Amino acid sequence: MTDLRLALYQPDIPGNTGTILRLAACLGFAVDIIEPAGFDISDRNLKRAGMDYIATAALTRHVSWNHFETWLQSSGRRLVLASTKASGRYTDFAFRPDDVLLFGRESAGVPDQVHGRADARILVPMVEGQRSINVAVSAAMIVGEAMRQTVWG
Repeated sequence: MTDLRLALYQPDIPGNTGTILRLAACLGFAVDIIEPAGFDISDRNLKRAGMDYIATAALTRHVSWNHFETWLQSSGRRLVLASTKASGRYTDFAFRPDDVLLFGRESAGVPDQVHGRADARILVPMVEGQRSINVAVSAAMIVGEAMRQTVWG
């Protein structure tokens, strides 16, 4: 298990969350869900996407952004936000083994207050004119790079 963590800010789509939990179980990183989520955590779509891997995923639920932020401050970890508003590419970023990688809601990203709280902001470069990449896909890309740098060498 790595110290790297992935946080989902009020996720909207259970299938994406299930896919991320499955990825976390397979790669050995923890997931934080910052509530309220746009679905019941026991949703069958979440379970279908995560399959039986959800049972082995290290999952922590935070009842609010304030609760998560209190935990984050006490942990001493750096918050790295994946955002289409960022200017730096994730492949150029120097990840740390205990980073918390934050991904916003599928429908709205994160509010300005959360964006401003991030210690760093990174993006997945896209073809001009496109809005965003699926959150589970971008999470896999960014986590893969972070683990390449900090775990796999």
